Amino acid sequence: QVQLVESGGGLVQAGDSLRLSCAASGRTFSNDAMGWFRQPPGKEREFVTTISWSGGTTNYADSVKGRFTISRDNIKNTVYLQMNSLKPEDTAVYYCAARLARLGSANINAYDYWGQGTQVTVSS
Repeated sequence: QVQLVESGGGLVQAGDSLRLSCAASGRTFSNDAMGWFRQPPGKEREFVTTISWSGGTTNYADSVKGRFTISRDNIKNTVYLQMNSLKPEDTAVYYCAARLARLGSANINAYDYWGQGTQVTVSS
């Protein structure tokens, strides 16, 4: 019954921007941390960014710091990922995740719910 559904992916050129959305249903996550992870083709899933329950604390992977911004709207039960200055190495399936704790974690095993993923492809 609990679902996380990502949207907003697509094919863009290097230097372009995308905004991903993750809509949660089945329960509210207003007291829980959220995060974004990605899986490049042929590689393991990796940490991108996390946000705490109230949005006051965020963390980013070094590879996206300064280019990506995570935010959340607890009224809408939705988390967002704004991606600017996209690079070909950003190409991956992007996954939204929810953790039943107030603070986020970069550890993929710390999350309890996952979305189905949305494809982001960046051409050079």
